[in-house]
Amino acid sequence: MKVAQKNKREEKLFSDILWLNAKILGLVLGIILGLVIFVATNWLVIKGGNRVGPHLSLLSFIGLAYGFALGTLSGTLLGWIYNKITTLRNGKNHRGQ
Repeated sequence: MKVAQKNKREEKLFSDILWLNAKILGLVLGIILGLVIFVATNWLVIKGGNRVGPHLSLLSFIGLAYGFALGTLSGTLLGWIYNKITTLRNGKNHRGQ
């Protein structure tokens, strides 16, 4: 009796898998990574030092764009791979068909 209940719970768990929206995950990771690089670079500008020039300020905006692009691509890829693995494991597509 307990084995049947356990199997039923496991079947329910694997049938109700969380699906990720790869585009939203990519956008969120892109924003977070871009802002982290931007803030870290600006922290060095604010902190100052012997050789803080205009190039470091420009680098912060380049880092923001680079971080956003890298985060967006990697987040989208991560979400897509996750959804493909769960589709293969569960045997149905993300629309439940």
